[in-house]
Amino acid sequence: MALLNDHYLKLKAGYLFPEIGRRVKAFCDAQPAAAKRLIRCGIGDVTEPLPPAVVAAMHRAVDEMAARESFKGYGPEQGYEWLRAAIAQHDFRSRGLDVADDEIFVSDGSKCDCGSILDILGRKNKIAISDPVYPVYVDTNVMAGHTGEANAAGAYGKIIYLPCRPSNGFVPEPPKRHVDIIYLCSPNNPTGAAATRPQLEAWVKFASEHKAIILFDAAYEAYITDPAIPHSIYEIPGARECAIEFRSFSKNGGFTGTRCAFTVVPKSLNAETQAGEFKPLHPLWSRRMTTKFNGVSYIVQRAAEALYSPEGKEQVKSLIDHYLGNAHVLRAGAKKAGWKVFGGENAPYIWVRTPTAVTSWQAFDKILDQANVVITPGSGFGSKGEGYFRISAFNSRANAEEVARRFQELKW
Repeated sequence: MALLNDHYLKLKAGYLFPEIGRRVKAFCDAQPAAAKRLIRCGIGDVTEPLPPAVVAAMHRAVDEMAARESFKGYGPEQGYEWLRAAIAQHDFRSRGLDVADDEIFVSDGSKCDCGSILDILGRKNKIAISDPVYPVYVDTNVMAGHTGEANAAGAYGKIIYLPCRPSNGFVPEPPKRHVDIIYLCSPNNPTGAAATRPQLEAWVKFASEHKAIILFDAAYEAYITDPAIPHSIYEIPGARECAIEFRSFSKNGGFTGTRCAFTVVPKSLNAETQAGEFKPLHPLWSRRMTTKFNGVSYIVQRAAEALYSPEGKEQVKSLIDHYLGNAHVLRAGAKKAGWKVFGGENAPYIWVRTPTAVTSWQAFDKILDQANVVITPGSGFGSKGEGYFRISAFNSRANAEEVARRFQELKW
């Protein structure tokens, strides 16, 4: 008899966003009139069209695919050299960071890479994950068999949770105990908090001392407006020896439906074998990519390259300014509603404290029912997210302004 992967059975209640979708569908089916007023500020999906420079590049690439002399079949699994070079130059070397072209691995999404990176890491690692944080980090470790069962609060055995609270600015401190793998997300999803240089320096110091590896998710780095906040973990001395960085074109270039991202694996990053030898992870990730992945399409990679053109950079800035403007409107509206508000300044997310004795899912249901607005319950991001909810700024300005108005009319 064929056996299934029992670890999947440990997962709690389904992935957060399908559960939101289920509840929203039930609401719309039950209240069709209210459904027409529905505004979605839940899932972090972009709403504005692709930048014109990207669209033009995609059209040119499609035309190339229509002619035998310029047609492209299989490309290099790690990404075309011209895109890897553009990424390394514009995102890192232009900022004084030592990242080589071939340390860039182009993929179809940071979400995929955050889970797939476990393929090259051992099963006995002690895993530390911020709480609250993007649920994919936890769920993929559960799927891989790195955890025990979940308790009543949804916390899994064998995972070391790093609490993120108002008292630490929602940026976790290094633990007092040893860990091997550390997930950090900055700017953070869902809280919108961005780690300062001293905070990242403390983490790099900890990782270096413990021979640990930081998995640094910088998918929202383009939203950092404070010049004192690092955009990359590699701005911290010593990070090339202890960190892998994940980046995405989804939230800066609007590629959530186009699918393109990249991961940086420095050649100087090593991990220990069971025999006690230290070996580089770079060739292992390269082998994983060339074995399990056939590469991002040529058309999409040309589209991503266009983001680095002078026109593309200006258009990306316009998109970021738009979503940050929405965040400002939503943050102000939530404050006027009398709520305790965090985030929304260096990230497209606003993190809101629910009123006393109101749970995250109760807040979700009430805001959906009374304001006809979809938000994201904080408990879906971890046990320390209970008592909060997330508002996404990915929307039109008119919708953001309407949501801010509805928030102020909501009665608890």
